Amino acid sequence: MHHADPEHDERAERRVLRALCEQLATDAGRLALQGRRGAELENETKSSSTDIVTQFDRAAEAMIVERIRDRRPDDAIVGEEGAADSGTSGYEWFIDPIDGTTNFVYDHFSWSTSVAVAHEGVMLAGSVAVPTVDELFSAALGEGSTLNGHPIQCSRPEDLLRSLVGTGFSYLPERRVEQIRQLGDVIAHVRDIRRGGSAAIDLCWVACGRLDAYYEAHLNSWDAAAGELIAREAGAITSDFAGGPPVPERMVAASPAVHAELIARLGTS
Repeated sequence: MHHADPEHDERAERRVLRALCEQLATDAGRLALQGRRGAELENETKSSSTDIVTQFDRAAEAMIVERIRDRRPDDAIVGEEGAADSGTSGYEWFIDPIDGTTNFVYDHFSWSTSVAVAHEGVMLAGSVAVPTVDELFSAALGEGSTLNGHPIQCSRPEDLLRSLVGTGFSYLPERRVEQIRQLGDVIAHVRDIRRGGSAAIDLCWVACGRLDAYYEAHLNSWDAAAGELIAREAGAITSDFAGGPPVPERMVAASPAVHAELIARLGTS
């Protein structure tokens, strides 16, 4: 006689959601890349004169939203370019169609499409596609993280001084000045700093060891939703700047070897 196994059912569901995140991120990223290669960009600005949105951000988000509504009509959706459906199922999708739009506009390779899903506030699955280099990062809660289907783990540096640390800056000038001041407290205590321009990619790079740690202030939920889960499932510690639960406004993801040292530095800022 078959007995229902709630844990087995939950794991199966997370795997289905992970596969859906992967498919949505891959297809929308490919759409954006093909658009970038084949058309004139139409740029507008959002929060400041340097915060850009293109027609491909909107097209990629529209594709993802349409597919989620088709398959999961009762779920909530939060998208960078304005998608905002409040659902009834307790599931919530976080979509960043092009994370790193400035890179996208300048034809730098470092931009991504990020899709994640949570249930009752717990992130279950997420995927980050980097179409320019054909990389797909993904994770599901309790299932580990992968890059193009292969398991990945965060690095184990000896200490912060031998760590490569990623960060990013706000589009708002007054916030940037504050972030540079904080960077001044960190930069003398690390191997070097990288600023790639896509928070989602930076978090995935912590997951696979291309960065030893990453921190950034003033992210949005859609920037960090998938990447934070991918970093955490790869063994990184994620937190806010004080070591509490991670929040987009103050996001840290670091190898367990250097997490405490890094937040000690961030705490002095």
